Amino acid sequence: MSALTTDRALGYAPEHTLRLRVELVRQLKRRRTQVALLLTALLPVILWAAFGLATRGSTTGAVTLVDLAQTSAPNFTVFALFASASFLLVVVVALFFGDTIASEASWSSLRYLLAVPVPRARLLRQKAIVAGLLSLVALVVLPVVSLIVGSLAYGSGDLVSPNGESLEFWPAAARLLLAAGYLAIHLFWVAGLALLLSVATDAPLGAVGGAVMVSIISQILNTITALEDLRDYLPTHYGNAWADLLADQVDWSDMTRGAFSSVLYGTAFCALAVWRFRTKDVTS
Repeated sequence: MSALTTDRALGYAPEHTLRLRVELVRQLKRRRTQVALLLTALLPVILWAAFGLATRGSTTGAVTLVDLAQTSAPNFTVFALFASASFLLVVVVALFFGDTIASEASWSSLRYLLAVPVPRARLLRQKAIVAGLLSLVALVVLPVVSLIVGSLAYGSGDLVSPNGESLEFWPAAARLLLAAGYLAIHLFWVAGLALLLSVATDAPLGAVGGAVMVSIISQILNTITALEDLRDYLPTHYGNAWADLLADQVDWSDMTRGAFSSVLYGTAFCALAVWRFRTKDVTS
């Protein structure tokens, strides 16, 4: 019996615990994952239906994003990104990352996962990777479905900005996918904060809601012009910098600053999450 126990101990490999495929399938089967991805995919359809019910045209005579959204698929996709980037996508990323550890703690299953035994650092890493993959799927699904719905509803015309600049369909589609990539980097700070809150509380809604609330407060502070240069240090200050991709000549300065700021915030939050989880008491 002791020899068998020794063989099992010698055969234990931490890298074989909690495989990514197993965790990914497990998360995909969860209702909250399915609902979040479904809502992201349905948003373009909802917007198209809303445009169909609304009165077309601006009462002031000025060309708005809503007017342009109904002229071509790229313009429709731009509107969908503007409409969702500051809240819906924040909620989706916060949901996937804030639910990682807190949900296991609320179900009292965290102790059993660690008793497999899965090393704490690996448990947090595997769950964060799966949350990141799901977030990337949502960020890609939105512009892709928007382009498809927009093409069917308004045609595959040029992307036209309010100042009159235009891009053909395929270059515009590539720019919009780059915009989704920038949003993925920008929302890294939300992911890191939600992960930190997830290891700090046993309430998943608290972790998700906390990250969303910080984002909302940051956006409100960013509108206060009296703060001047202090706004540059807010994590949401460069949230719409991806709009520079819509010009003929792309200005990368704000996107570079935004990416650096988000990576810095996200890395700091993730490091704190790892430290907090490694020292957290999960036996109670």
